[in-house]
Amino acid sequence: MSSPAPKTPGSGPVLGDEPYPKRWLALAVIAVTVLMIVLDATIVNIALPAVSTDLEITAANQQWIVTAYTLTFGGLLLLGGRIADFWGRKRTYLVGAVGFALASALGGLAVNEEMLFAARALQGAFGALLGPASLALLTVLFTDAAERAKAFAVYGAIAGGGSAVGLLLGGVLTEYADWRWCFWVNVPVALFAVAAAIRIVPESRAPGDASYDVPGAVLVTLGLASLVYGFTKVAQASQEDPQQNAWTDGTALTFIVVGLVLVAAFVVVEFRVRNPLLPMRLVLDRNRGGAYLTSTLVGAGLIGSFFFLSLYFQEVLGYTPVATGFASLPTTLGVLIAAGAASALVPRIGPKPLMVLGGVLAAGGLFLLSFLDVGTGFWAIPFPGQLLLGLGLGFTFVPLSNLALVGIGAHDAGAASAVLQAVQQIGASIGTALLATLSVGAITAALTDRPATQEDPVAGLEAQVAGYTTAFTWAAVLLLIGAVVSAVLIKATKDDLPTDAPVHAG
Repeated sequence: MSSPAPKTPGSGPVLGDEPYPKRWLALAVIAVTVLMIVLDATIVNIALPAVSTDLEITAANQQWIVTAYTLTFGGLLLLGGRIADFWGRKRTYLVGAVGFALASALGGLAVNEEMLFAARALQGAFGALLGPASLALLTVLFTDAAERAKAFAVYGAIAGGGSAVGLLLGGVLTEYADWRWCFWVNVPVALFAVAAAIRIVPESRAPGDASYDVPGAVLVTLGLASLVYGFTKVAQASQEDPQQNAWTDGTALTFIVVGLVLVAAFVVVEFRVRNPLLPMRLVLDRNRGGAYLTSTLVGAGLIGSFFFLSLYFQEVLGYTPVATGFASLPTTLGVLIAAGAASALVPRIGPKPLMVLGGVLAAGGLFLLSFLDVGTGFWAIPFPGQLLLGLGLGFTFVPLSNLALVGIGAHDAGAASAVLQAVQQIGASIGTALLATLSVGAITAALTDRPATQEDPVAGLEAQVAGYTTAFTWAAVLLLIGAVVSAVLIKATKDDLPTDAPVHAG
């Protein structure tokens, strides 16, 4: 333990040895911005047709509305985590929030695709500062095991249910206002959070050596960005030419291989430098490594629910954007129920049983969705399937966040939280490419067996459903593998969760 750092005039609250008295208020402020980041990943999805029409974005370039964000967000996360540790988590949080607001305002003012893509890239860059800083602040604010479980329950509920809320909000804004408000809505939210955080959120930073691992930062940023871009090109190739095997696309494979080589070089560097960007002890710890691998698989499988289910509601059942948003809410309901229960159960039974149960439930929900048909009623399969998925995600995210971050020193809080978010992002990128390729392949096969004609117009819809249900099936497999990984690798029990963690002053 270290003594509280001296507080200079105008510096705001500083975190010391004792439990911070306003930690629950700080959690509320942090939760607002975490929700903003999660919402931004899906709020634009329903608005894609309107955005593309207004700015005359071609189908081939449409994916950049999403990819420009994921490239910078995924590529810069580890660097953002270390900046938060050394520069100050509150300071990094504030800069990230203000930058995210400015980038969102720029996106709403976009007059062409280049301006929109640039704004999305800036959102990702500032999100890579805001995300790790937010989670690292939770880690050092809540040192009691029971309190930390409750704090992570809030984070887990946001991480699991925020995507569905984003679909709902995106549908409402697109249908009743304008797609530009999908960006502008972030501005007042971020400014409110900044104003509140200045007074409420305490500053903390890593003690000791604060030098930056520049070679590691360059290697991992370029490596992760190359991987994300490569997997995105696979998905794009599968959409542009369904007859060809997208995984043989030369450009995609080149970027994936280069990304793997750069990440391998990064690992070598991290073992040799004095103050690594990512201390290998974080990943090589059996429990934490298992949590990271589970998080990767969950990220890969989760894309199969929101993306393909949104398409099913709109293109097969003919739902409006708002109706699609409301139809996606059962997942959020399940997450909220399970996250509340998990926060009470983690300190009592430990993280492993809940992570295994969560993976099985989520996989079961996606497997149920694989039985959808052209005329399936909402209450028959989509509602119970999404509810099961949400329950599974809630039981998974709360112990996952706790296990990945609990017990680490304050020196590594930002790095550990950045890894958790980075592996989810990489998992989502891999999942997008894998499931999109499998889906397109199933659609092509269905249309080959039964071509869509004027005499048989339903054949086209049934082919689409075949593609979506194939994606749901394989997404269920990924989540089930995640449950197996948790069962095999996670050894931590409730007794391994410390009641007190080292907290250092800023």
